[in-house]
Amino acid sequence: MISRRNIRVKVMQTIYSVESQFAESGGEMPTKPVDTVKVLQKHFDQTRQLFIYLIHFLTEVARYAETDARNRASKHLPTKEDLNVNIKLAGNELLWKILDHPSYKQAVKDDKPEQLVNAELLRKIYLELVDSEKYQQYIAIQGRDKKDEKEILEYIFDTLLLPNETFTSYIEEYFSNWDDDAEMLVVLLQNFLNKPAAYNFQELLSKEKWQFAKNLLQTTLEKKDLALQYIKPKLKNWDPDRIASLDMILMRMGVCEFLFFETIPPKVTINEYIDLAKEYSTQQSGQFVNGILDNIHKDLVRDNQMHKVAFSPNGAQTNKS
Repeated sequence: MISRRNIRVKVMQTIYSVESQFAESGGEMPTKPVDTVKVLQKHFDQTRQLFIYLIHFLTEVARYAETDARNRASKHLPTKEDLNVNIKLAGNELLWKILDHPSYKQAVKDDKPEQLVNAELLRKIYLELVDSEKYQQYIAIQGRDKKDEKEILEYIFDTLLLPNETFTSYIEEYFSNWDDDAEMLVVLLQNFLNKPAAYNFQELLSKEKWQFAKNLLQTTLEKKDLALQYIKPKLKNWDPDRIASLDMILMRMGVCEFLFFETIPPKVTINEYIDLAKEYSTQQSGQFVNGILDNIHKDLVRDNQMHKVAFSPNGAQTNKS
């Protein structure tokens, strides 16, 4: 579901926010220590909440057919058209697989996405759907086909919601993580529509990946001085204090993966942090991070130091300390 790349982004954001707060306080230790794992968990909670909201809004557009039928039938002088609104979409079989999904029902109960739904925006998107050729083709077909049921929901999301600036602006207003999570959530939602039963909304992050996230966060924070011992000699004429803070964080994370995450090939590590630097830092950051991490990796191989040992923040110190 959530990839290791997404996890690295959340860890990077957590480290940046925690260390920025520390810098703003003049480098003094806060009176109340920050629980960095809780900060990281909050980032993942925000992702889940946004995911639930997107699914909820999509299902509400589909269910609006019944609302539209009721509203039109209750007019003082309803027309024949008003009394014969097609509500096929409201009975969409995939829609009801989602709505009856125990894990999704629990998530809706916990997160209450209905409180954030803009009723007028919902109505406008539904009316745009009704006017579309895709919708007319859908309701014209008698019976139900699994492919058609899925395609009409995909059409609503891909064609009517994502390109709608009013909709995305509304999301940005309530979910500060939209810009960071949008690409990932689009993929998650597409996968969800393919296999809704496979999703557990109470555990979008597997235990294994959550452990990876916590280990990467704690190792990068606790082994900061060690990582900088490898990074600073490679900076040559660069002043470490003038290097983009995100670049330094990404390089520290990369060095920690070299040293302490035995299942991750170094090339994978380097490529991941190049991509993250390009996307989240400055225009030159990808090339810069690539050069530093590649040189550090070469030195580790040359000096026969690529013997990764898993670091346990609460356990015994490793021979890398």
